[in-house]
Amino acid sequence: MNDTKQKLSPTSIFLHWIVAVTIIGLLALGIYMEENEAYQFYDLHKSIGALIFLVIIVRVVWRIKQGWPEPASEYKKIEHLMSKVVHYVLLIGSVIIPMSGLMMTWGGGHELAVFGVEIWGPNHDPASPEDTMVRSEAISGLGHQLHGLISNIVIAAIVLHVVGAFKHHIVDKDSTLKRMLGKSSS
Repeated sequence: MNDTKQKLSPTSIFLHWIVAVTIIGLLALGIYMEENEAYQFYDLHKSIGALIFLVIIVRVVWRIKQGWPEPASEYKKIEHLMSKVVHYVLLIGSVIIPMSGLMMTWGGGHELAVFGVEIWGPNHDPASPEDTMVRSEAISGLGHQLHGLISNIVIAAIVLHVVGAFKHHIVDKDSTLKRMLGKSSS
């Protein structure tokens, strides 16, 4: 089923909500881990991040294949532009955040295990096998910078997206939010 002005497909709705809830949860967990030096959650954070990355790729392919849904109503050009910018920031940001996390992990010489299943092992230091060695300072550093910067940009975009959804629902009284909740706007 394709997205229409009246109704979004179950696939679009599912992909939107699974990615949205997971990304928001990972952003919250990431902030908590950093502020509290809660390193015990890194494996969980990386495992969920790696898995949702696969779903994000499916979502991006779906969005490219489907195109963007038509607006539920007529809007001013500036509103339409703002909506497009926020949607693109969210979509592109949802790709960059997990990619940069993988860059940090690999470049830093760390293992990536998804819920205990090793994807790649740590880069052990031959002189001290219990320690890891950096694989690439440049890749790890770039990943670290992107992960933080893009996460902050995505947080701002999420706030704008939620405010926009409620504006459509409360002020404009259109079916934008209802469509994303799976309700038809007949």
